[in-house]
Amino acid sequence: MTVPILKQGDYLIGSIQSALTDTDLIEFRSALADQVGKNRSRAVIIDVSGLDIIDSFTARTLQDITNTVKLKGARAVVVGIQPQVAFAMVQLGLYLDGVATALDLDEGLALLSAGAARRTSSG
Repeated sequence: MTVPILKQGDYLIGSIQSALTDTDLIEFRSALADQVGKNRSRAVIIDVSGLDIIDSFTARTLQDITNTVKLKGARAVVVGIQPQVAFAMVQLGLYLDGVATALDLDEGLALLSAGAARRTSSG
């Protein structure tokens, strides 16, 4: 299953709408990294609101995605982690260390906009 990647101005939005195989996640990671370079994107939002569970491979891949786009010069935010998914992740000891998160797409966009405003005013 292919994950749609939408371009919204300087941002890319990848929306994971259902459970993915490990292969699908790896393909998504590669496609997103390619799109960041091709579009010269400043930020990436990964919407996981369609996921009922985040296992250890998915958590590690989300961390890898955020690190990959950071190395390509973009910021990344994971949005839409459902409350029951967050609870299960904590119970299983799965954390997204160093990964910016937000409640939903609107808050993710606001987080990225606030960061851009801080960089502009300090630079």
